[in-house]
Amino acid sequence: MILPSKHLPQDRALLTVGASILRQLSRPKTVSALWEELPRKNNPARNSKATLSYEGFVLALDLLFLIGAVDLHEGLLSRKSA
Repeated sequence: MILPSKHLPQDRALLTVGASILRQLSRPKTVSALWEELPRKNNPARNSKATLSYEGFVLALDLLFLIGAVDLHEGLLSRKSA
């Protein structure tokens, strides 16, 4: 689930979703604003019909928080600086 595998497409792996989340966090945002801005459909040029569910989004946020990549302060998510 964290990494792509034979049965899990790359677009739904938590690391890929987490990377998309980090790209959207150029400034602090609420979780709901981030969810609205995040592209949930795969690239239309590919033949995959998988979409990102809210559950996958939350799991990716959890992973980013656990590895110390994001921080939640006063209701706003932000990237942690290295």
